[in-house]
Amino acid sequence: MASLIACPHCGPRPREEFSVRGDAAPLRPAPDAAPEAWLAYLHARENPRGPHREHWRHEGGCGRWLVVARDTATHEVFSVTDVQAAARSAAREGRE
Repeated sequence: MASLIACPHCGPRPREEFSVRGDAAPLRPAPDAAPEAWLAYLHARENPRGPHREHWRHEGGCGRWLVVARDTATHEVFSVTDVQAAARSAAREGRE
């Protein structure tokens, strides 16, 4: 049986409809940030084992970007949130 991801817009869909962009934790530097900050943001990534938040795109469906919280070892999905809703929530919590 295929793994399912519960897209908030399309409902449960096969994992094959999605593509992974990567870690959802790094915050984009300011446009005038030092080159080192941009280098770290664009290229320095950890490869965690266990619970992790990632950006995924529902390419085979609505095309929306999502934040998927999952375990990278077991592939268990804990939550799926639209990236805009996640950004609004972070802004409310002061984590812009």
